[in-house]
Amino acid sequence: MTLATGRRIPAFARSTARLVRRVVVFARRRAVAFNELWKHSLQFRVTVSTLALSSAVVFVLGMVLQNQITDRLLDTKRDAAIAQTRAAAETAAGELVGLGAESEEALRNRLENALKKIAITPASQDAAGSAAGTFVPVLASVGRDQSGGSQAFAGPFRDVPPRLRQFVEADRTSWLEHTVPDAGGGRTTYLIVGTPLNTVATPLQLYLLFPLTTEQNTVATVQNTLLVGGLVLLLLLAGITNLVTRQVVRPVRQAAAAAEQFAGGDLDQRLAVLGEDDLAKLAVSYNEMAASIQRQIRQLEEFGGLQRRFTSDVSHELRTPLTTVRMAADVLHASREQFPAGLARSTELLVDELDRFEALLGDLLEISRLDAGVEELAAEFIDVRPIATRAVEQVRVIAGNAGSSVELVLPEQEVIAEVDARRVERILRNLLANAVDHSEGKPVVLTVAANDTAVAITVRDHGVGLRPGEADLVFNRFWRADPSRNRRTGGTGLGLAISQEDARLHGGDLDAWGEPGHGACFRLVLPRRQDVPVGDPPLSLPPPDHPMTEVHLGVIDVTPAPEAIFAEREGIGQ
Repeated sequence: MTLATGRRIPAFARSTARLVRRVVVFARRRAVAFNELWKHSLQFRVTVSTLALSSAVVFVLGMVLQNQITDRLLDTKRDAAIAQTRAAAETAAGELVGLGAESEEALRNRLENALKKIAITPASQDAAGSAAGTFVPVLASVGRDQSGGSQAFAGPFRDVPPRLRQFVEADRTSWLEHTVPDAGGGRTTYLIVGTPLNTVATPLQLYLLFPLTTEQNTVATVQNTLLVGGLVLLLLLAGITNLVTRQVVRPVRQAAAAAEQFAGGDLDQRLAVLGEDDLAKLAVSYNEMAASIQRQIRQLEEFGGLQRRFTSDVSHELRTPLTTVRMAADVLHASREQFPAGLARSTELLVDELDRFEALLGDLLEISRLDAGVEELAAEFIDVRPIATRAVEQVRVIAGNAGSSVELVLPEQEVIAEVDARRVERILRNLLANAVDHSEGKPVVLTVAANDTAVAITVRDHGVGLRPGEADLVFNRFWRADPSRNRRTGGTGLGLAISQEDARLHGGDLDAWGEPGHGACFRLVLPRRQDVPVGDPPLSLPPPDHPMTEVHLGVIDVTPAPEAIFAEREGIGQ
């Protein structure tokens, strides 16, 4: 038996624990579902709020009505019971005339006869007394008085509470609600009214016990009626609120759906106007707004198309005079040694500015093609490392003139990716030229890394850096962080914008990070296959060598010293 019991108790405990866990999981799921519905459905919020407030109002109103009905019933019962008790006291006094010093047995007999007389006296003689209903009479003497009388009682005197006896024995008519156990194990509540019989020689008390069963049944009926009526009323209120709210929410939902379709590019989406109420006015206002936005968008599209055509046409038209000017400038530049010093210097400046002008025209043509969406990606599977090497070699002369060195960190294994080599090389060349221009003579590091889905290339400088918010502006066309700063590389102001468009054309991304005094870092992320998403990039941004910042929640960011990083990079490059 011990083993069986010992095995049974753990099994019961495990089943109880599983049941509790299931209940907890179910409750959590219901709570989450309720929270989601509460946040996303205005109709549900209004219905639940109305139902909650209505429940509070119905509850308070039901309590007030119940208390009023109960008090009225008890007041009526008490008034009738007091009147009935006074009538019964007169009857008992008439039966007990001449009561004196008698034996206890004789006194009890007289009291029993008086109770019978009270019981058979018609209650209809008094309208108030008849309203009190049935009762149980009790007669009792105070005890032995000075004349030597006896102590006795007739009726269920033990059901009368002692505190009521004290008031009645003090010659005061009193009443009390008291619950008495029955012989069958039940409990009955009585309204007990007691009064002294001062018209007889021996002090006596008369108690009438009026059962409150009828009143309790009436109160229970009222409670059930109020409960059922309140539930029905709440259900009706919930249905009405849901119906009314739905009439208001449905047009709002239609407006939201139309706005979503409009935002998705369906500029012809409009709302149906029904009637002349507030919702119809909302639909009219929305339609007017949509029509106005549609006109403005089309105007902007036309203006953008005109602007792109203008840029392209002007760039093409400038090619011919630029070619002529270039030819003349080359002739002058070839003969500059025959010119005076000032004229020779002017010839060199003319050639330099013509080079910059040609680069600007090329960038304008390129960005106009990108805006028009006519550029195509000539992607092929090649190793990215030679592209990075060529980009570094192209900017070494510029970096040397600026007093900066360009370091290259490449992985030992091939980095095969489906890319357009010309565009990637142009991106890296623009990023390196920009880094050299802002490095202030400090080293510039280009790092290449790859994982299964992406190739990441970062260009890190330790120059002036970027102020907060400028990382999102560096790719704007012709934007400059410091307009008073002179360019060392002769950039056109369109290189980073073209680079970002080239990155997007690959299905990748180009973003930036920077802090004042700590330099900047640009990261190019490209997919290794055009049909495979990029996923997590292999290089992080901000870079690992950015300055230590305060980290909360107990997390400690340990960053190696820049010297160690440079040494490690030099080892990898070798």
